[in-house]
Amino acid sequence: QPQLVESGGGLVQAGGSLRLSCAASDPSFGNYNVGWFRQAPGKEREFVAAINWSGGVKNYADSVQGRFTISRDNAMNTAYLQMNDLKSDDTAVYYCATGVRYFQRLKSDGYDVWGQGTQVTVSS
Repeated sequence: QPQLVESGGGLVQAGGSLRLSCAASDPSFGNYNVGWFRQAPGKEREFVAAINWSGGVKNYADSVQGRFTISRDNAMNTAYLQMNDLKSDDTAVYYCATGVRYFQRLKSDGYDVWGQGTQVTVSS
């Protein structure tokens, strides 16, 4: 599987927006499901959103439904997470990951390769 690099994190005020990117190292990226997860200090890593290899199936955690949008551009070997109306509870390190286990795509177990993470901090 390709290597992954996240970018786009930063400091934003509550109500603001950020767009995270997950760049893959090679075109095999288009064969894999992509998941976004986050981990806040002192908490376990949690599922945020997932998109299947073609982009036709998208899933969201209840906490971000309606505010976050996952997408991918396989020609660019990149996945995105558009985050709107950010809240202080969204503060975390955000990770993207790739995997092939479609029925486990809402869990960490469904993914084999992870990026290094990007910090998102939302100030209230």
